[in-house]
Amino acid sequence: MPELDALRDRLRELGPMVVAFSGGADSAFLAYVAHDTLGAERVTVATAVSASLAGDELSDCRALTSEWGVELVEVETDELANDEYRSNDGDRCYWCKSSLMDALAPLATEHAGATVVLGVNVDDLGDHRPGQRAAAERGAVFPLVDAGFTKADVREWSRVLGLRTWDKPAAACLSSRVPYGTPVTVEVLGRIERAERALRGLGFRELRVRHYGDTARIEMPIGDLERVLSARADVVDAVRSAGYAYVTLDLEGLRSGNLNDALKSRTR
Repeated sequence: MPELDALRDRLRELGPMVVAFSGGADSAFLAYVAHDTLGAERVTVATAVSASLAGDELSDCRALTSEWGVELVEVETDELANDEYRSNDGDRCYWCKSSLMDALAPLATEHAGATVVLGVNVDDLGDHRPGQRAAAERGAVFPLVDAGFTKADVREWSRVLGLRTWDKPAAACLSSRVPYGTPVTVEVLGRIERAERALRGLGFRELRVRHYGDTARIEMPIGDLERVLSARADVVDAVRSAGYAYVTLDLEGLRSGNLNDALKSRTR
């Protein structure tokens, strides 16, 4: 496991920075360590607010920074105004990160030409991640990658530091629940958000609701499938209350980023 000092040294090399903060384990760890290493004067923690960010995640961003005594800057992003984003082809994440960088660039300029940093870890480099390319093209830096931190390293060091995000389930943006080729709209994102919130209200912690028109495909960890079936009536009611007519359960379980598999088959 890499030493925390390696990350701190990299952050000192970069100097003033704007940390893109989504509230997930990676960005929380990076924001906390950056603030602790460089101080409030040299670190701006910023969250992009749009329809693709679940309201519960925004609330947690606010709660986390409040717990740390860190000021949170909220910036509006307008990715849904971009036809190329809404069409949801394989490069949707490229346009999302482009919008993020456009929103964070003024903050970086205001703070003595600060560097925008993202919580990308080494494990993230192997998947289909066009957003990383967009961010890098616009000058973003990935300190966790530079210091050799994997997802497991981030979680273990977060635990050591006492961050409650150390075991927080991954929560990608709501648009990641929409299969490529299906347009992303505010209505679709709202339906997904309501369904996932209702399921969490039943006590399920880690989940995805994949959107297929009137059909919701629920993904849960394999270990939760029996519990889902035991609560079948409540689960169906919860998802239908969000606006879905049909409720299905994926017997393969939760697979983060699994919609990328369909994209790969399209490009063969």
